[in-house]
Amino acid sequence: MKHQLLLAILVIATVAAKAQYPVEADTVAADSTAVKPVDTNIITINLKDLTFEMVRVKGGTFTMGCCNAKDKDCYDNEFPAHEVTVDSFAIGKLEVTQQLWVAVMEKNPSKWKNDSLPVERVSWEKVQIFIDKLNRITGRTFRLPTEAEWEYAARGGEKSKNHKYAGCSQDLGSYAWYGPNADSHTHKVGQKKPNELGLYDMSGNVWEWCSDYLGAYTDNAQTNPKGPKHGEERILKGGCYSSPTRGCRITDRSNYNPKLGYSYYGFRLAMDLK
Repeated sequence: MKHQLLLAILVIATVAAKAQYPVEADTVAADSTAVKPVDTNIITINLKDLTFEMVRVKGGTFTMGCCNAKDKDCYDNEFPAHEVTVDSFAIGKLEVTQQLWVAVMEKNPSKWKNDSLPVERVSWEKVQIFIDKLNRITGRTFRLPTEAEWEYAARGGEKSKNHKYAGCSQDLGSYAWYGPNADSHTHKVGQKKPNELGLYDMSGNVWEWCSDYLGAYTDNAQTNPKGPKHGEERILKGGCYSSPTRGCRITDRSNYNPKLGYSYYGFRLAMDLK
């Protein structure tokens, strides 16, 4: 009888202790096995022993160019603002890195060398060779974004908050490597904050080649514009590590000879969605 009474007291004490001091290990184990939801907006591309990601961008209509005629930061070639509609497409989450470039081209043309740095010193024409080889290796149809696609994506697509820079209207240093914080060189991709679509470095780090020839804007509404059919220079967007804030604006337009590449010129990939 005494034995049974002692056993009953021990059981009651154990239950009381558990109630007072709940075991946390069960909670930790449950959290560690929780399945994270799959981001269906991400397309993961496998290439040899590396992967890179493309972000789905839902098509839509936006106002392209400088919308504020009184904005002293805007250049003449950003006017007139005009309505543009683009179809859905995918664009690189990051600028093309040296690691990806070397995996396709074998040689690294960049001034500052590191696998995680954006590839630079690449001409528009050299980029076309890279894309052609990448397509043959992967069976995909990568290309450069059009200027309209680039600007739409930099604005945040359908999630746009109408920022002046990619991801922000102020505090550019948290979103971009540019003149005041980059110390005159490129930096590893994806280190700053992304824009509304989860795209990194669309302002700053390296200027990004677009597919278009340079051409003047018109006030006509357009659908999937691709720029002039002929020209001498190709469009670059986004600013670079030496740019002032003005050069990192989403609407800013630069242009250069497609045969030449410098340490401030890089690119990111685009791809049509079926």
